[in-house]
Amino acid sequence: QVQLVESGGGLVQAGGSLRLSCATSGRSFSSYAMGWFRQTAGKEREFVAGIDWSGRSTGYADSVKGRFTISRDNAKNTVYLQMNSLKPEDTAVYYCAADKSAYFREHVSSYDYWGQGTQVTVSS
Repeated sequence: QVQLVESGGGLVQAGGSLRLSCATSGRSFSSYAMGWFRQTAGKEREFVAGIDWSGRSTGYADSVKGRFTISRDNAKNTVYLQMNSLKPEDTAVYYCAADKSAYFREHVSSYDYWGQGTQVTVSS
């Protein structure tokens, strides 16, 4: 069983930055693809960013491309999401997820394990 715990959310003004972390348990972290998703009330959970097992391949939703950066430290079993130039529309609960396949995918249903989420609120 893999457990994921997000941290780093909070309240920030538009234009500001936040760094989310997702600490994982389990010895297989370095073989899993990881993803960040977000969800607001009444909407579907949406893909934000993904990273393959090695960290060499990443992908982003168009809405965050150029502002967000996903990275991972396999020695620390942790994946990060650096969020810059935040906008009010980035306000959501952010979730990290682990995919037992080595290469990330954008579909919610592809992921096997999920964290509990961390709230990000961007004020205008």
